[in-house]
Amino acid sequence: MPDRSKTGGKRAGHRRWAARNGVIPGGNRGDVMSAATRSALMSRIRGKDTKPERLLAEQLEGCGLKFERHAKDLAGTPDIVFRSERVVVFVDGDFWHGWRFPLWKGKLTPSWQEKIEATRRRDARNFRRLRYQGWTVVRIWEHQVESDLARCASRIMEVVARPSGCEAAGDAK
Repeated sequence: MPDRSKTGGKRAGHRRWAARNGVIPGGNRGDVMSAATRSALMSRIRGKDTKPERLLAEQLEGCGLKFERHAKDLAGTPDIVFRSERVVVFVDGDFWHGWRFPLWKGKLTPSWQEKIEATRRRDARNFRRLRYQGWTVVRIWEHQVESDLARCASRIMEVVARPSGCEAAGDAK
């Protein structure tokens, strides 16, 4: 076995290797793509009409519900809007909107952490504004749509059928 007393031991060797290879202490390895490649890839990610959103909208339409999509006049541009019932629905991606973010944020670079934290702050601000204006806010997460689409639609239908003045639906875990 080599003598590591002069080099600082196994940990020191790993720290030097990590520094050379862009490893972030306590985090991930960092981006393996060039800035141009990453930018091209990220530009293809949809902000609206995502697959979970389309699936949920089709399910709600199949149940006979009428609604608007992407109302730009409302805070946060909700994905689905029931105007007469004053209910808005956001279908949020688990990564981009930070579902259970405190559990995995340490695996991201500081710039990604800040980006997702800013999105979470903006979401909270928009939800507060909508609730203050008398809207009921329903947030559906991507993984919920993927695991039980019918349950997500049922939850929205319950809120839409509720008489106005009832409490907001809030976040589902």
